[in-house]
Amino acid sequence: MEFHGDRRYGDDKAVIGGLASLYGFPVTVIGLERGTNIKDRVERNFGCAHPEGYRKALRLMKQAEKFHRPVITFIDTAGAYCGIEAEERGQGQAIAENLYEMATLKTPIIAVLIGEGGSGGALALAVADEIWMLENSVFSVISPEGCASILWKDAKYAKEAASCLKLTASDLFSLGVIDRVIKENPDMSSTIRMLKKRLRVATERKLQMPIIDLIEQRYRKFRRQGF
Repeated sequence: MEFHGDRRYGDDKAVIGGLASLYGFPVTVIGLERGTNIKDRVERNFGCAHPEGYRKALRLMKQAEKFHRPVITFIDTAGAYCGIEAEERGQGQAIAENLYEMATLKTPIIAVLIGEGGSGGALALAVADEIWMLENSVFSVISPEGCASILWKDAKYAKEAASCLKLTASDLFSLGVIDRVIKENPDMSSTIRMLKKRLRVATERKLQMPIIDLIEQRYRKFRRQGF
């Protein structure tokens, strides 16, 4: 059951979310949606969310907290929309509020990167108890082209930048940034079934933890990154 709007400005179609049933178990699902064809992609801004999209996501997460429903986020975005209108409506603040609130949200959160995870636009839905990645997805503070343009003043060095960024699922798992790599089968329907089963087990396990321990574990997870 999809919910709409942030109750402040409007409804950002780059972010979709609402209530779902996971094998009969109630959860809140939030995802970044790129679209499936040209018209749909334009309507959804190619998955690059505006501030109202992140505020909608936070509204749904706070609702989930109230009813102690687990939150599952699906991330696939090049990053938050960086247009002037997004900045005028508080893009940076919207992302910061999500990071702040998710750090202490009193319900389990599992984030799944299913494609591209770019910069703060992805992190705004990824402050979670567990972060999973499909094996062919990426997660990075900046695109390889953007990094190359800054460091080497030439985007042609994107390959070298990608190697330095350690943005693959296997690299990030070895660094302890993510918690699980999901193997992708040629038959994606079997991958989806496997993912759903693992999500059901993981959310049930997290729900059994005392809230204070859950939040402390989440805090320590992000504090130890980079050391």
